[in-house]
Amino acid sequence: MHDGAVKLRASLVLLLALGAFSGPALASDHGPPMIELNLDGVVDPLIASYVTSGIDAANDEGAAILITIDTPGGLDSSMRDIIQSILNSEQPVICYVSPQGARAASAGTFILTACHVAAMAPGTNVGAAHPVGVSGVIEREKVLNDAVAYIRGLAEQRDRNPDWVEDAVRRAESVSAEEALELGAIDLIAPNKASLLDEVDGRTVETPSGDVTIASGDASITQRDMGLASRFLHSLFTSNLSFILFWAGLILLFIEISNPGVSVPGIAGALCLIAALAGFGMLPVQGAGIALLLVSVVFFIIELNTPGTGLPAVGGVIALVAGGLLLFDPATPGASVSWAAIIPVAGISALFFALVIPTALRQRHVPSKMAQDRVTGQNGVVKKAIDPLGVVQVAGEEWSARSASGDPLPEGERIVVTAAEGLYLLVAPRGTDVTDTGSLSTTGETT
Repeated sequence: MHDGAVKLRASLVLLLALGAFSGPALASDHGPPMIELNLDGVVDPLIASYVTSGIDAANDEGAAILITIDTPGGLDSSMRDIIQSILNSEQPVICYVSPQGARAASAGTFILTACHVAAMAPGTNVGAAHPVGVSGVIEREKVLNDAVAYIRGLAEQRDRNPDWVEDAVRRAESVSAEEALELGAIDLIAPNKASLLDEVDGRTVETPSGDVTIASGDASITQRDMGLASRFLHSLFTSNLSFILFWAGLILLFIEISNPGVSVPGIAGALCLIAALAGFGMLPVQGAGIALLLVSVVFFIIELNTPGTGLPAVGGVIALVAGGLLLFDPATPGASVSWAAIIPVAGISALFFALVIPTALRQRHVPSKMAQDRVTGQNGVVKKAIDPLGVVQVAGEEWSARSASGDPLPEGERIVVTAAEGLYLLVAPRGTDVTDTGSLSTTGETT
């Protein structure tokens, strides 16, 4: 009996703990129901599914909906899914750009305009809704006109300023909460959620089922959160992480190409690039930024093939930093790569290509003691000119090498291995006599 009681208490504690983490958070246990949703981060299919399912659940329960918004924008298709759900909601949808410092940019401007009540906290902003493509180039005129017609229709339906929202789309204009209220782009400014609910209490809005009066003064609020898996995936679609994943994918694919047959770096690189491209599809990416990142890889590869100069490596770092800064359209607030992400990536990349990769490539050709005994005295040919370092082919294998005499040896020169020293084979022109001590003497051999 005692063991059973202990197990029962443990089960109750576990259930309570699970409820604390996954159950809804109620602001009060009385009053009309209201469901609160958080539209935070990039507008992607995950956030669209979360918001639309939350609106559907609220309609099933007869509850009003409060959506707090802080977004730099996102996918047009996901934005339209959310707006369609708002327009078809039979319960009032109150949108609130919050907390201070938040924004409803790009797709967020459309969503805020579509809500029955559009409110903002002080210190927030709205706008910068100019459509951009994956390449960062402004979409074709017909796409722009479609976006303008769409947001003007939303503004007119909600009795808001259609001219300003058109400017937000055509000219990427962005304004503060105070300016938005003066322009008639929103309905009110509220310093916090409690004052917002008091302000809209008793307001009548039009829904597909007719006029509905908002009862929010003493509403019983249920916080509806995203699932853990969806929240994790949603967090991946950030500008900093997309930049890091794209660069990491390029590096890993380079390692795979340099070491064919390894497969693990290639698979990891492909996954990083897929994740980065998924993020790019939800952010205002600029083609110039991607081009500069690719150029940086080219510079680093040149550095590997011309060791000692350092100039290609410097060019690679500069291109990498510039690519990060230009990767996303600055017209969209918050959609940029921070210095906190660029500097570590640039530093690690410089060290990686300047130290790690050259050492790994040299290590591939480090002769073992047994290999030294096997190739010393054998003939070969210079595959990459030796001046002062190069590559030779001996016994069907390629080795890092340097000239035993210090004289340059051109590509195609026939050589003989005189000794092995550290990471390199010491070689001399064929016809050189190789003694047991590695000393050199010239013979008359010419072939």
